[in-house]
Amino acid sequence: MDTENAVIAGTSATSVTSVTEDIKAIEQVVATVERTQRAKDAEGFLALFHPDALWTTAHGKVLIGFDAIAEFTRAVLPASDWDGDVTYEVAHTQYLRPDVMAVKVRQVYHSAEGDTEGAPLYVMTRQDDGRWLLHVGQNTEVHVG
Repeated sequence: MDTENAVIAGTSATSVTSVTEDIKAIEQVVATVERTQRAKDAEGFLALFHPDALWTTAHGKVLIGFDAIAEFTRAVLPASDWDGDVTYEVAHTQYLRPDVMAVKVRQVYHSAEGDTEGAPLYVMTRQDDGRWLLHVGQNTEVHVG
């Protein structure tokens, strides 16, 4: 991820250093999403969410609030049976406000049958303690062809 892209996108951040720190923190959250998805770790994944989060799955299921996200995640993630690996990469970031960042992610499921791709968009908010949390997520399955 190029910090210059975040700066050009229109940030009110006070310095390139704070932008760089924010981008690193965002990348760490996305890396944790990847790790928890691979491990099917529902609780680790849920720790990344704001209490008032809104999440839409790649198949269009809308989950409003942490309780709905938690119920769905605890039921689905540990029981998921994909065969292969998944990777997540921050493709673009854009400040919406100094404490709100839009994050475009490239998500690839690698399997013996071939790769499939998702295109999540996360809206993340910085908390008073400096942590960035997932506040809104919309995952979209990419259809090639």
